[in-house]
Amino acid sequence: MGKGALIGPIIVAIGVIVAAIAFAVVTTLIDTADGGTDLRLQRLEESVAQLEASVAEGRTLAEAQASDLIRLREDLSLLANRSPVVMPTEDNTSDFIEIDPAALLPDEDFENQEGTENLTEQMKLAKTRFNKGITQPRNRTMLELLGQPRDSYNTDCQPMTNPRLKELLETRQIGPIKVTMLRPALESLERVMTRLKETDPDIHAKVGTAGALCVRFIRGSSTSISNHSWATAIDLTLEGQLDGFADGGTQFGLLILAEYFNDEGWFWGAAYNREDSMHFEVGEETLRAWAAEGKL
Repeated sequence: MGKGALIGPIIVAIGVIVAAIAFAVVTTLIDTADGGTDLRLQRLEESVAQLEASVAEGRTLAEAQASDLIRLREDLSLLANRSPVVMPTEDNTSDFIEIDPAALLPDEDFENQEGTENLTEQMKLAKTRFNKGITQPRNRTMLELLGQPRDSYNTDCQPMTNPRLKELLETRQIGPIKVTMLRPALESLERVMTRLKETDPDIHAKVGTAGALCVRFIRGSSTSISNHSWATAIDLTLEGQLDGFADGGTQFGLLILAEYFNDEGWFWGAAYNREDSMHFEVGEETLRAWAAEGKL
């Protein structure tokens, strides 16, 4: 066989060898590239997870700050919409007991004060004696459990339009007061008033109301809904008199009433940052229990 005849097979063999080498190199490069891609993807996923965690933490912080801001607005609006407390003068010092700042210290015992037959006489208030284990329901809780009372709000009382809530709404004469509230709240209020009549008939006979159902924003706010809007809160009077707002004290009769309401799982407004002793509302724990029992 001549030299010319050998060149062809040699060239083919060399081509096969080169092709094999090229294939091996390309395969190695592809495998390396795939490994690098997986590593980059893993790092990207870790970064995304860290960013999501940071966003969640920021959202939680923002929600907490918004809640604090709403509470501050509530306190300020309550202060702006209650009549100023009449402080003692030379002419009325016998009608008002001076509030000692020490009365706001924990576990101040009002039972050691001199007895009184005047239900509207101002007494020292010890906030920590009341609302134990009872939480004031915030708007988020009320919306979660009961939904929106209506589609739009302003600072005036408006009717409730939520069909489900309207089905639960009822007006009853309970002892000396006529009130419109959600049915479970009315049943609870009846138990309070029944016990009150049995044990403190004098207070029972002199209880009045300054209102219960009132669908509106808290005055001074354009975002915070008053708990009266869900018909689970009531303002009470004694002998036709409203308790003075944010003076650190409360009417004697309301101190007695607060114990009955606390026993029924209602939150007493005397524990607000700006004391509002005439205000009673169903506590969060009680509302959640009613919801679990199908009462709402």
